[in-house]
Amino acid sequence: MTDLITEQIAKIRDSIPESVRLIAVTKTVSVEAMRVAYQAGIRDFAENRVQEAAEKYPQLQDLSDITWHLIGNLQTNKAAKALQLFEWIESVDSLKLALRLDHLAGELGCQPQVCLQVKIIPDPNKFGWTIPELLAELPQLNDCQHLKIQGLMTIPPLGLTESETLDIFDRTRELAETIRQQNWTNIRMQELSMGMSEDYPLAIQKGATMIRLGRIIFGQRRS
Repeated sequence: MTDLITEQIAKIRDSIPESVRLIAVTKTVSVEAMRVAYQAGIRDFAENRVQEAAEKYPQLQDLSDITWHLIGNLQTNKAAKALQLFEWIESVDSLKLALRLDHLAGELGCQPQVCLQVKIIPDPNKFGWTIPELLAELPQLNDCQHLKIQGLMTIPPLGLTESETLDIFDRTRELAETIRQQNWTNIRMQELSMGMSEDYPLAIQKGATMIRLGRIIFGQRRS
């Protein structure tokens, strides 16, 4: 297992631009496997659930240069704990959550980096803003003084063709450019978090700056 993880990380790194941030998704992955990935050069780790991260976090305190990312749906009642664990929250999917995080970040004295999660086409299985919803709520998001809004995150629906997936990523990039041109004071569009194990090469074609890879690094996930 150690050799497989190390080889996969090396292979992926060789195939992607240096500018693309490789984030290892460690949902159900053991702390031991995470240490192997760390030894292979991974410094960004992503979890879907606050509770799982809370269990792993103390076991990896000796690896002080890890950056933790939250990529799963965050309930507002777990927002304070998330701010204590994660430097990046890539799954900010509603104005209600953004305002809650902003309020709590002010109380905690932190400035989390966040991405706004968007649904480019309707998908009942995904969270996030539609394009019209996000554009309408940008003024309120711009008032969030304690969040460092850095870009967009998206997850295409399952079952799309390659061309349909490319279109999702392209429209996400175009949306980021539209927002960038509006010159908000507190909203930056430097990051595009898009692309997972099955579609990350397509995401990179369309400008992804961060890719979230789990299965292709660690093998099939335990249920």
